[in-house]
Amino acid sequence: MVAEVRERQEGNLWEMVTQQLDHVAALMHLDPRLHEFLRHCKRTLEVSIPVKMDDGSLRVFTGWRVHHNLAKGPAKGGIRYSPTLTMDEVKALAMLMTWKCAVVDLPYGGAKGGVVCNPSELSDGELERLTRRFTSELILLLGPEKDIPAPDMGTDERVMAWMMDTFSMNVGYSVPGVVTGKPVNIGGSRGRKEAPGRSVAICVEEAAAKLGMRLEGAKVVIQGFGKVGSVVALLLHAIGCKIVAVSDVKGGIYNPQGLDPVRLTAHKRQTKTVSSYRDGDFVTNEELLQLPCDILVPAAVERVITERNADKVRAKLIVEAANGPITPEADAILRDKGVFIVPDILANAGGVIVSYFEWVQDISQFFWTEQEVNERLRQVMRRAFGEVWTIAHDRSVDMRTAAYILAVSRVAEAIRLRGIYP
Repeated sequence: MVAEVRERQEGNLWEMVTQQLDHVAALMHLDPRLHEFLRHCKRTLEVSIPVKMDDGSLRVFTGWRVHHNLAKGPAKGGIRYSPTLTMDEVKALAMLMTWKCAVVDLPYGGAKGGVVCNPSELSDGELERLTRRFTSELILLLGPEKDIPAPDMGTDERVMAWMMDTFSMNVGYSVPGVVTGKPVNIGGSRGRKEAPGRSVAICVEEAAAKLGMRLEGAKVVIQGFGKVGSVVALLLHAIGCKIVAVSDVKGGIYNPQGLDPVRLTAHKRQTKTVSSYRDGDFVTNEELLQLPCDILVPAAVERVITERNADKVRAKLIVEAANGPITPEADAILRDKGVFIVPDILANAGGVIVSYFEWVQDISQFFWTEQEVNERLRQVMRRAFGEVWTIAHDRSVDMRTAAYILAVSRVAEAIRLRGIYP
């Protein structure tokens, strides 16, 4: 039943991202040949993953790795473990990674991968065996110069450590640069874990400055108090924002007087949910999106704001921490209402930016301090935000369209310069 509800809510993400590309290609008068090229993924690999379970049985899981476009460099993208994962979702996320890397001008192409599984239902041993077998099935695609995975929904630095070790054991020597998002003591970068949330917070600051919005006391609602949303809450709280509502998969908590994200983080660590927090009123995830606030941060899953609820959103500024949380139909409704939206391919690019930093550090074997990482992240994000803002004003378009124009033009130019082999 949960999967059915989520499917109805999400629709088809691949159709959504290709629709966005088609819209921007028409605005740009993009060469039809390049447009056709970009509408397709370079390669899609589906693998079967046999895993010995703790009870002695054998389960075969399905996994994918998709490369969308590699014109600007090696493939970069996360590994997602989810019971509702589909190939179309992986393809869509790979395309979004192409645009995300391009909008912040990284020398990467877009990729994504994942396994249909529920990691919370697997033991540590089962999860490790699944990860190592999946890595072995992908081995021909992987490498610091070819394809560099990273954590995503349902995976973490431990999973990346297993992937790195499996690859290294197969080639016979340690290759820390084959994945990013690893633990620091085996080649990970300081600041990587907080980077997606930090880039969202930077975009909130940049957008507020452009819009003349005062952040001191600004009311913030965050859907998704996980790896990204919790960091956003802590950072915005530190600069004076009032976090009035947060949620996770079990529901949310609302207090118009403000919530303490430090205590919320401790509560979630103990209870595994924020919905039972006593200093506020319980709200559903649907109700949370409609709460009165200045800033809304969707940091959970895709397609949560649709044509069904967009007119009920009361935020003045939306900064997308999740991938694809707003459908194209909802986008149009929100624009008509005057809501300013910072799109996902810009707002949550902090993860891939610091993954790039990690890759550079691994290759050079020279590592930076967390302060250096955070400052370089801020520089890249501020530059990218400014470039997108300029295009939005020069072309009289919204920030999402401007971000896509910038990203698509960079990838299209890379294809044009390289040519199409043979």
